[in-house]
Parts: sequence; structure tokens; C-alpha cells
Amino acid sequence: MADTIVATGAVARTIGAPGELEPIVVPAPGPGEARVRILASGVCHTDLSAKNGVFGPDVVPLLLGHEGAGIVESVGEGVTNVSEGDYVILAWRAPCGNCRFCTSGKPHLCAASLNAAQKMTAERDGVELNPVLGIGTFCSYTLVHARQCVRVSDKLPPAQMSLIGCGVMTGIGAAINTARVEPGSSVAVFGCGGVGDSIIMGARQAGATTIIGVDVDPRKLEWARDFGATHVVNASEVDPVRAIKDLTDGFGVNYAFEAVGNPQTTMQALLCRDLAGVCTIVGVAGPSATIDEVPLGQLYDLGGSIRFSWYGDCLPTRDFPTVASWYEQGRVNLDQIVSRKISLEEVNDAFEAMERGETLRSVIIFDGVEA
Repeated sequence: MADTIVATGAVARTIGAPGELEPIVVPAPGPGEARVRILASGVCHTDLSAKNGVFGPDVVPLLLGHEGAGIVESVGEGVTNVSEGDYVILAWRAPCGNCRFCTSGKPHLCAASLNAAQKMTAERDGVELNPVLGIGTFCSYTLVHARQCVRVSDKLPPAQMSLIGCGVMTGIGAAINTARVEPGSSVAVFGCGGVGDSIIMGARQAGATTIIGVDVDPRKLEWARDFGATHVVNASEVDPVRAIKDLTDGFGVNYAFEAVGNPQTTMQALLCRDLAGVCTIVGVAGPSATIDEVPLGQLYDLGGSIRFSWYGDCLPTRDFPTVASWYEQGRVNLDQIVSRKISLEEVNDAFEAMERGETLRSVIIFDGVEA
């Protein structure tokens, strides 16, 4: 039987303060659980938001990290989907199979996603830790529900695979699963960071022929071109709605995506659509964000729909291996999303680089893993 492990992880004990490295007690996996040795973990904006209080003040102490790839070190009783030694991507949604959505054939909307029953604890004071989104991948080992583990080919690099666990899947899934972009269609993406560029890749994979990246940062607009944008619009220089209309013969786009979480860009995404166009909201707005003036008559005349994309409406067991295969085939560019490879000790520097807009993703490479 597996023993308790003392790992090293990044913990946020105070809202707004930097994460600190601490020894973490990771228990042996119980029934239905798996303990995973983390090889690589992406530094996602959600972790920054979590430690800055977006989930409320009562969630600390947080074990940060939720984009991870690793090796199953041990499993608990009754686990059949993975075994010791399997190479996996971790998913923060693991459908329960029993809730009202799972039983109606919509497991991607599961309302009771599975997490490990046991808690990891801080060695110094025994306090229980809340792993971000139930995973906690800024740690050399983590404990998860076994069904949060999705096997992929062990020939694929852990840095790139870790990003499929959240940001890449969120973006690609928003285009393919939520909006269901059609071949030959037109697309606008507001916000060309890691998620926005993944939306661009998903739209390209779906066959869109006009893909417009919108941002205020020239560097991000160049990144958008690298990922498949056919046109870019600098919203600090021109009215993006007018520019998008001009690029689409005055009509607007069939699909608009908001990947910022900002009321102004949300309204721009709604208004840049063609008749019956689809607007998909991917960016996470703060709990107090509002749109004060909504032109209902104009939106009614446009018709179409507004959708909200949670995790790209993905089913991890189906979609993670698919995106991994697309990467292996050269159909999606995950190498360029990895802006920097860092050590766990550099995680706070990675958050600062993210806030400055210098990176798409920093990826933590753990000790003993070939970078």
C-alpha cells in the first residue's frame, strides 16, 4: 500500500499576497483516488485571480495550479480507468454520472464534478489546503479523483500537454463545442492571450475562413496572426466593431468570442455580429461586473444567440486525447503557447510577467523532468 508523501507546493495563505513554497503532505490515495507526480504545470490567469480573491476570501489557504500533466504514482481501491505509471493530463471537470445533467446526456455540464475526498495539508501546521479547481498542480505531487486523470500518449511533451488541461481546451472547445463554428464562416476573437489564441486555433480547425483577432497590444496581435488569424484589429486605434464590419463587407461576423471578461469588449462582441450571429462569452468577469446600458432593440434586430462557455463545454475523456492527437499531427500549435519554462520557485515572477502581458503561458517544469 502507498505511503504518505511530503511534496513541495506553492500555497497562497493570504488573499493578494504572493504564493509561498511549503512542504505539503499528500496522503496515500483512498477509494477512487489517484496520486500523481506532476511533470509540468501551466500558470493560468485563473490561479492569479484565485489568489487575488475572485472566489471569495474564505478559500485560503489555496494550493495553486490547475493545468497539469504527470505520471500516476499510485491509485486507490476500485480505480480502473488508470494504473500506476500512466501518463495523464488532469481535468478539473470529472463528470459524476449521477447528477441531473449527467443523467440527461450532458456530462459536460456536470453539476457535481468529482474531486479527491481526502485533503492535502500543510506540513508546518496541519491546515487543510483547498486545491485550485480541485487539482493543485503547483506541487510536485497532487491527489485527485482518479476520473480527473485522462491518459494520453507518453510520447508527447508534458509542458504542452499540461496546457490542454485548461486554457487550450477552453479556447478550442469554445469554438468547436460551444459555438460550433462552421466551415467557411467568419469569426472575431476579442482578447488574444492564451485562451483567445486557442479560440483562433479552434476556429481554424473548424474551417473558418475569416478569423479576426482583436486586442490593444500589438505584440498579442502578432501572436494572433501566428496562430491563424487572417486579420487583426488594434482596438486602441480604431472602433473594433466598425473595423470588423469593414472586413466583412459591412455584415459583421458569424461568430464572435469575448475572451477578456470585460463589459466593454462583451458589448463590442455582441454588436460586431452579422444577422443571426453567435456571441460566445469565454472571459471570466469579476463578480461585480455589469453592463449598464444594453441596446435591446439593436440586439433584437440582430437576432442570433449569446452563449457562455465553461471549460469549452468539453468532455475531457473525449476531447483531451483529440487535441493531443491534433498537436502530434501538427494541426494545432501548442509549442508557441509555451512562452517560458520555469521552476516552481519562479511562479510569482510568472504571475508578474502575465500581468505585464509578456507571456501566453509560463509552464513550471518540475525537478527531474527534461525541459
